[in-house]
Amino acid sequence: MEEHMSSAPTLPSVLITGAARRIGAAIARRYAEAGWHVVVHYNGSADAARELVETLPSAQAIRCDLSDGEAACAMVEELAARLPDWRVLICNASLFEEDTTTDLDLATNRRAMQVNAVTPALMAQRYLATAQSRAGRRVIQLTDQKLANPNPDFFSYTMSKHAADAAAEMLAMTCEAGDRVYRLAPGAILASHDQTPDEAETSHRMNLLHRRTRSAEMAEAALLMATAPLASGQQLFIDSGQHLLSQPRDVLYLAREGDKGN
Repeated sequence: MEEHMSSAPTLPSVLITGAARRIGAAIARRYAEAGWHVVVHYNGSADAARELVETLPSAQAIRCDLSDGEAACAMVEELAARLPDWRVLICNASLFEEDTTTDLDLATNRRAMQVNAVTPALMAQRYLATAQSRAGRRVIQLTDQKLANPNPDFFSYTMSKHAADAAAEMLAMTCEAGDRVYRLAPGAILASHDQTPDEAETSHRMNLLHRRTRSAEMAEAALLMATAPLASGQQLFIDSGQHLLSQPRDVLYLAREGDKGN
C-alpha cells in the first residue's frame, strides 16, 4: 500500500528495502541526488519514510512486511506494472537479533532467514521476471563483512547473510544478458543492537584503517553498482578493511572487553 508519492515516476527508478532509516535512507538520498525516482520501502517506520519522501524530488513510500514472502512478491509485481524504467532493486532491509552458536534460537533463526535471505531472493526473482528497463536491470544484495571475517556472535543473522550471499551469487549466474546481480558488504558503520555512541565510536574503528566507515560511502558504492560497467556477481566490501582482519567476536563486544581485535 503506497503512502506518499512526491511526483510521477518518469525517471529511472530504484526500490530500496528498509530505506526509511540508517544506511537505506543514505542510499535513497544519494540516488535522489543523482536524478532517480526512489521507492522507499518500510515496515514499521511510516513517519520516517514519509518524512524522507517529502525531502526527495521524486519519490514514493510503500509498506510491506518482508516476513511475508508472498506479500513482498506482490509488492514487486505492483511496482513493475507502474514503473516504466525500474533499473535497480536494492535489498537492504535486515533483522539483527542476538543468538549464539551455543544457543541458537529457532524463532530468531526463522525470522532472520526469511527477512534477510529468503524474501530478498524471492523479490529478486520476481523483479527479474517482471520489471522493465531499457538500460538493463540491477539487483544489489547487502550482505556483511562477517562473510569474510566470521565470529560466533549473532549466529542466525550471520547464517542468514551467508544464505543471502549464496543466493545472490547463484542468481548472478542465471540472469539474462544485460541484467546484473551484485553483493555489497558493509562493515561496522552505525550503532547497532544496544551500543552506546561511545561504544560505537570505539568499535567502528576496529579495522585496518582505524577509521569510521560512513553511510555516505555505502550510498556511493550502491550508486556505482547501478551505473558502472561491472560484471554480474561482483562483490564489494565497504568496511575500511575490517573483513581482512580476524576478530574472534563482534566488534560490539570487543570494544566492551577492551580488545582492539586487530
